[in-house]
Amino acid sequence: MAGYIFSARGEGDGGSSPLRKPREAAPDVAGQSRAFEKLAADYGFSFYLVARFPHGDKSDFLSNHVLSNWPEDLRRRYAAADVFRCSSLVARLKETILPVFSNCCVFSKGEANQNANGLTAVFSQAGLRDTLSFSAHDMRLRHHIIAFSGVKPTITEQEKMELFFRALTLLENHVRQETVLDGPRERLTGREIECLRWSAAGKSSEEIAIILEISSHTVASYLKAAMRKLDSVNRMQAIARACRYRLL
Repeated sequence: MAGYIFSARGEGDGGSSPLRKPREAAPDVAGQSRAFEKLAADYGFSFYLVARFPHGDKSDFLSNHVLSNWPEDLRRRYAAADVFRCSSLVARLKETILPVFSNCCVFSKGEANQNANGLTAVFSQAGLRDTLSFSAHDMRLRHHIIAFSGVKPTITEQEKMELFFRALTLLENHVRQETVLDGPRERLTGREIECLRWSAAGKSSEEIAIILEISSHTVASYLKAAMRKLDSVNRMQAIARACRYRLL
C-alpha cells in the first residue's frame, strides 16, 4: 500500500483508518484560487486574500500567504514594506471573531505612519479600497485571515453571513486537499503508534515493554519501524513528525 496515506489510530498491529487519496495527487491550487475569486465576484469584490495569522518568528507576509489574486507587484511591495504583522487588518481581527468591513486600507499601519500613507495609495490605485475581513481556525487549529477587497462602499449583514459561510467552506476544502499530502507514505501499525505514544510520555523501551506486556527487543523493533516510516533519525524526531501528522 505504499503511496497511500493512513492515519493509524486503531488497536493491534493492523489498526488504521480508511484509505485516503494517493499522496501524489497534488492540491488543485488553481481551482481553489478560481473558486475564491468567483466567490469574491459574487459579492461585488475583485480581490481575495487567504493568509495565516502572523506570530512569533513567522510574522512576515510571504511566510503567511496562502492564496490570493493580488497583482504580483502588489504582493512584492507589500512584503517589502514588512507591515503585515502590525497592520490594521491584524489588529482588528485580534479583537473580534465577527466579520469586519472597512472603507479604508486595512493593510497598512494607519494614517500616522508615512510608510502606511504610501501603501494606502498603492492599494487604492490597485482597486483594493474597501475590505471585508474575518478570522477563522481550520481543523488543524491554524489561525487564518480571509479578506475580500475591491470598490464596494457598503455590504449588507445578509451578504456578510453568506460570504463568511461560503469562504469557510472553501477554506476547509483547501485544508483537506493540503492534508492529503501531509502524512507518512507508509502506514504505521497500532503497536508502532502505541510505542511512540509511550516514548512521547518519557517511557524507556524497558518500561514500554512492561506496560504493553511484550519484550523490550520487540519495542525497539516497533520504534525502529516507526522511525523508518516517518523518515526520522531518532525517536524524538519520529515523535515530532507523528505529532505533526496527528498520529499521536
